[in-house]
Amino acid sequence: MTNDKRAHIIVLGNEKGGSGKSTTGVHIAVALAHAGFRVAMLDLDSRQRTVARYLENRVAFAAKRGLELPTPDCAVIPDGEGDIDTLALRIEQARGLDFLVIDTPGRDSALGRAALARADTIVTPINDSFVDFDLIGQVDPETFAVKRPSFYAELIWDARRARAKADGVAVDWVVLRNRLSSLEARNRKRVGAALDALSGRVGFRVVGGLSERVIYREFFPRGLTLLDRSALEDFSMSHVAARTELRALIAALNLPGWDPARLAA
Repeated sequence: MTNDKRAHIIVLGNEKGGSGKSTTGVHIAVALAHAGFRVAMLDLDSRQRTVARYLENRVAFAAKRGLELPTPDCAVIPDGEGDIDTLALRIEQARGLDFLVIDTPGRDSALGRAALARADTIVTPINDSFVDFDLIGQVDPETFAVKRPSFYAELIWDARRARAKADGVAVDWVVLRNRLSSLEARNRKRVGAALDALSGRVGFRVVGGLSERVIYREFFPRGLTLLDRSALEDFSMSHVAARTELRALIAALNLPGWDPARLAA
């Protein structure tokens, strides 16, 4: 019997590079795979291929060490003629999966906009600074009060409105505060206040993301994540704290069928 259930589509979107978008996307997808869900990924940045390379590294490392690491299948869709049709085909082929996680390019592209228009959950990681905040909103330079939404917030607004009109789906937009630091408390407070004010105007939820930690940069060559405890050497308190953050992030996404108990301790 064919399973015609449509996968829940999670789209990582941010037109500014360096926000941790691809790292966050891989950690979300691998966490879902660890929890026993059927999940796949699409990498729409065919130039950098960060997600695809991350998962290729994971497969190679697991094979070399004789490990069994839950790994989502991943396909790369190049920008160009027919790319949106290819995206639609890949989404159709994901029927029967629980989740499809899509990483969009860190730039404006028709392919990225097409993915956003098909999302059930949009995740926008931003660094905790007004440089990144400018992507979604503009603030007064004296008071730091929000003046207006920026172009990307308007883009997401239009995508969500079109989706609701087309099939009645209410798209959940989540903004992740990545690379939070214990320093610069005043800046954190100002950015947080601006995010809270803007979220009420354009309708996104603010969630704590992944802190600035060296371990994330060290994971990439081996394709590892915080949940791969059997493969992590010198498991430390830093790993424990970071894994707690990741668990909280996944729970805050409010994904269908999610239960924290599905992840092993």
